Amino acid sequence: MSKQLYNLSASCWADVKQQTYDVAVLPWGAIEPHNYHLPFATDVIQAEAVALESARLAWEEGARVIVLPTVPWGVNTGQLDLKLCLNMMPSTQLVILKDLVENLKRHGIQKLILVNGHGGNNFIPMIRELSVTHPEVFICCIDWWKVCKAETYFDEPGDHAGELETSVMMHLVPGLVLPLDIAGDGSAKNFKPEGLKARWAWAQRQWTSITESTGVGNPKQATAEKGAHFLNDVTQKIAKFITELSSCNINEIYE
Repeated sequence: MSKQLYNLSASCWADVKQQTYDVAVLPWGAIEPHNYHLPFATDVIQAEAVALESARLAWEEGARVIVLPTVPWGVNTGQLDLKLCLNMMPSTQLVILKDLVENLKRHGIQKLILVNGHGGNNFIPMIRELSVTHPEVFICCIDWWKVCKAETYFDEPGDHAGELETSVMMHLVPGLVLPLDIAGDGSAKNFKPEGLKARWAWAQRQWTSITESTGVGNPKQATAEKGAHFLNDVTQKIAKFITELSSCNINEIYE
């Protein structure tokens, strides 16, 4: 038997054939620049790592959870002018998600958790639509970096490729993180209208108009130790959620 029975990518037919799963987890990232020092696949790497570690912990508690292969393409409509930033339209995401939900239904899995790794991905409207077309499948979404209060762990978490993301990547894949002395300081312009600045009004940011390095947030105080501490607490909380959802009757989910 394979060692990671909660990981579909690492599982074999001998593992899966007789197994019953209560909940599926789908990590979803993006391919985009992350300042000068982090890899394009940062959001993919982080979402997958969070999903797999959370599922491992939940499996040990008895949850029959399966992590699906990570979807790498995210919504990057405000970054189309950045070289090799690869965009997927929200309408395309909905088509992919719909197909996956139909596959899960076919195999008797009625609970799906999306582990989102990219701020530009907004799955809420898609979940609303799928709740009408596929009401028998319970779908929820977790923005993994919001699970724990980032300010408790980092001096300046940042919005994109800042201290939080850099610390996590230093912990997960230190060999892919370039020296911080080549990183930009993450300074970025804000909107002029007060409502947009305060974020009670929303508009898409044109990335090359607000930041030179593509980063938003200073990564200079990042450490692998901070990343490890944050990830540990995040995955512990998500694992508890997976375990609770796994044992929960979706027809009796309210109290």
